[in-house]
Amino acid sequence: MVDFIIAAASTADLPAEYFTEHNVPVIHYTYILDNEPFDDDCQEKSRETLYKRMREGVAITTSMINAYTYYDFFKTLMDTGKDVIFLDMTRQISNSFTNAEKAAEQIKKEYQNQRFYLMDTLCVSGGLGMLLHYMVLLRDAGKSFDETIEWAEANKRRIIHWFTVDDLSYLKHSGRVSNTAAMVGDILSVKPVLYVSNDGKLVVASKVRGRRKALLDILEKMKKDFTEPDGKEVFINHADCFEDAEFMRDKVLQTFPTVSKITITSLGVVIGAHCGPGLFTIFYLGNKRYA
Repeated sequence: MVDFIIAAASTADLPAEYFTEHNVPVIHYTYILDNEPFDDDCQEKSRETLYKRMREGVAITTSMINAYTYYDFFKTLMDTGKDVIFLDMTRQISNSFTNAEKAAEQIKKEYQNQRFYLMDTLCVSGGLGMLLHYMVLLRDAGKSFDETIEWAEANKRRIIHWFTVDDLSYLKHSGRVSNTAAMVGDILSVKPVLYVSNDGKLVVASKVRGRRKALLDILEKMKKDFTEPDGKEVFINHADCFEDAEFMRDKVLQTFPTVSKITITSLGVVIGAHCGPGLFTIFYLGNKRYA
């Protein structure tokens, strides 16, 4: 019998059906589209609408989750009488994590006979989704609360994240690149390849000219940090660039024929709002993150 709950934020970027099927409660980030607030409901239709509007030039803004909303969500989970593990984006990328910490402190004071574990996952988007997925598998295999946490803490830095963007203007707006770099990049068709570091930061690994070269550069990097692919899963998330996702799925299968499964999913709206349509991401349990 499962005696603990694994819960997550919507920014794990898994389909809504996954959370339902695997009994994972979700707290939803919010975003503003056409001056109207929406929950990040993890629905495919919502993601498609967002990227369509962004390609039309509509600006999207996102909001942090405040401490009270976290507290209310956590309290509902604790009222079940079970211990709880909660996963959110790395604190280095989301300031919401500080609010989650404040709420967790209060929860621990009020529920001293239960355990509440807030993990700094050092992951984001599909990387967070993959960490969650492995933890769910452990839970469903009968592993305990402590065993599940122990595995996750020992392996979270092995969840490899690779990204490339199609339009540098979105990274410019988010402060990731300068105005000059974005302008030069657009003129020269320079595409950055980014990763999440061991301490959970988004870092530029390389810059190449052309979209296809950026995708193939990711594949070359995978050859160095995915040397034991047998039976492993690969997650691909894309922001309205399904053809690129299919291209990379086929390349990964050719290069790593022993992987067990490659799942392609639309990228969630929160990360997509900051990086723009055309963002391509790939995640897997590898050796270690890019230095």
